[in-house]
Parts: sequence; C-alpha cells; structure tokens
Amino acid sequence: MKNTTLRDAGLKVTGPRLKILNLLGQPGVNHLSAEDVHKKLLLNKDDVSLATVYRVLAQFEAAGLVLKHSFEDKTAVFELDNGEHHDHMVCSCCGLVLEFVDQIIEQRQQMVADQFGFVIADHDLTIYGVCKECHTSSNSS
Repeated sequence: MKNTTLRDAGLKVTGPRLKILNLLGQPGVNHLSAEDVHKKLLLNKDDVSLATVYRVLAQFEAAGLVLKHSFEDKTAVFELDNGEHHDHMVCSCCGLVLEFVDQIIEQRQQMVADQFGFVIADHDLTIYGVCKECHTSSNSS
C-alpha cells in the first residue's frame, strides 16, 4: 500500500491540499471529477475554489499521488494512487465505476505480451457495459 505524504511528494503542505487529499482518502471515495471534489468540499463547509481544486489535482497527478482516468472520453475522474494495481468496469448508463482485480486476466495479458516479445511497462483495462441495477431497471420497463 502506497502511503505518500505531501512532503514526500515534494509538495508544500497547504490547507486546500490537505482537505483534498483527506477527502480522496476517505473509504469509498474514488473516481471523483474535479467538480465532484469541489461539491463535497462545499458540503463540508470547506472554502476551496473550483480553480484551486483543478490546480491541486493536477499537482497531485504530477506528483504521483492520484491517478487520472477519462472513461469513455467523459470528464476526467481521480482516485488516490495506493500503489495497488486494479482494473475498472464502467456502466455506460449511470457512469458507475467498479474496481476489480483478476489474476487470470493479469496472467493472460502477460502471456500475450510474452508471445509477441513485448515487455509490459504498464497497462490499463477498462470494461464498458451496463451494471446490474441499470440492466435490471431497463428489463423491467
């Protein structure tokens, strides 16, 4: 598990950075857009401008604290980089993003790379489809 502080990442400790980092570190909080982060901060009565949120998230990405994803060419979303690899499933209806780890998929990707003499530096697997809830509600209509 990656546990990097702002100072370890070469960033000065400021109120907005701490608030955003703490928000992203909350259990169950991931894959948030800059606008989502801003809304959650406002709900917590934290006075951080949207421009500051964008700037801090860009700094966090550059420092390796967060990962940025653009699923289906939509708004970029961010999650803390905890150092553990995972892949994603994205619902095309509601936008739900689920994380998963599957060792068989990981092994198969390595086998394909080996077959072609390819050395994997990194990879990103995203499966697009319809989540159970959206699939169930569309079938009952």
